[in-house]
Amino acid sequence: MRERFGSVSAVITLIALSLSTFAYVTTETLPIGLLPLIAKDLGSTTSAIGLLVTAYALVVVVASIPLTRLTRRLARRLLLSILLSVFVVATCLSALAPNYWFLMSARMVTALSQALFWAVVTPAAAGLFRAEVRGRAISILYAGSSLAALAGVPVGTWLGQQTNWRVAFFALSGIGLLILVIIAALLPNTPVGLSSADRGSAPDRGRYLSIVATTALAVTGAFAAFTYINPFLTDVSGFSESSIGPLLLVRGVAGLVGVFVVGFLVDRYGWQIMVTLVAVQTVALAGQYAMGGSQVATVITMSVSGFTLAALSAALGARVLAVAPGGSDMAGAGTSTAFNIGITAGAFFGSVLLPGAGVRSTALAGALLTLVGFVVVLAEPAFSSQRHVAPAAHEPATEDTHVAAPPPSLTEAVG
Repeated sequence: MRERFGSVSAVITLIALSLSTFAYVTTETLPIGLLPLIAKDLGSTTSAIGLLVTAYALVVVVASIPLTRLTRRLARRLLLSILLSVFVVATCLSALAPNYWFLMSARMVTALSQALFWAVVTPAAAGLFRAEVRGRAISILYAGSSLAALAGVPVGTWLGQQTNWRVAFFALSGIGLLILVIIAALLPNTPVGLSSADRGSAPDRGRYLSIVATTALAVTGAFAAFTYINPFLTDVSGFSESSIGPLLLVRGVAGLVGVFVVGFLVDRYGWQIMVTLVAVQTVALAGQYAMGGSQVATVITMSVSGFTLAALSAALGARVLAVAPGGSDMAGAGTSTAFNIGITAGAFFGSVLLPGAGVRSTALAGALLTLVGFVVVLAEPAFSSQRHVAPAAHEPATEDTHVAAPPPSLTEAVG
């Protein structure tokens, strides 16, 4: 394994980085599974607790690019250690929250660390390995965020139901502390800018901007429906409250499968993969709306939308490393901002629809928003900055050269 993939310390560090994506995504989305418990304990409403997700994502949207610019010269080991320290403390404070606004404030601090985290973690993980195995490394990295849906939110929901919602947040703080120790001890202290993972292998500003727009639209559609999946399952599909954890587990398994499927294909078929994922998500959310009264149909459509959302996250990581028009950290900050714009807008649209049109309408809104994203991603080749650039005499033109092009050098990899 060492010869084929990397050193033992690099593999352990990658696993820790993957677990850090698990911890952050679980913390961000856990209120979705604990909506009734948190609302009852803090004397709040379901829609207000849903806004804990909205506000969290809004902080990430506002802070990602400015914080990335401010800290871009810091070594990644130091930076990730600081971010994880903030995560541990703020998540612990969330568990101790005596009221709604204290919980909101603690989550905003966590969100500030996450705003920078996503811009740093992908190039940090990719820089651990040789260029020819980075695709697999990114798949493992983003498997952690998919495990948040597979294990984090369902187990956190179950743990909260069996004990108290606060216990779930204490557990996440403990996981963060373990990750912090590993990263501080093992992540190489490589200066920023010295790895080929710090810049796009085939820069294309037009394609990158199209990816940003597609991400914002598709994620808005996904979270318009997913933020309120708990009441959808109970009120529309007729599932019991005790079924929510297992159902989210099924959705998480589908998401994990999506990450690994994309990991094998995205380097060669980047644009085609995104077109397919956005199209399938549109159909899945439309099906969830139309057939929400059927428990079997709901499980299927919910699982398919879980597959597409997780797969889209993994595809973004790989595509940014390919088409980033400048530094990969700033490009990552841009797609992270777009992703969290989607989470913010989706949760907000859901909270607006919930009191009037009802929870079933959130799936329809998600399908329509994703359909707009499908139109944008379908037109991505037309936005390419390379479209009007004549190929060199010895290089035949291809439709999607930036995706299939090999990395610039295999000798620049670290790890």
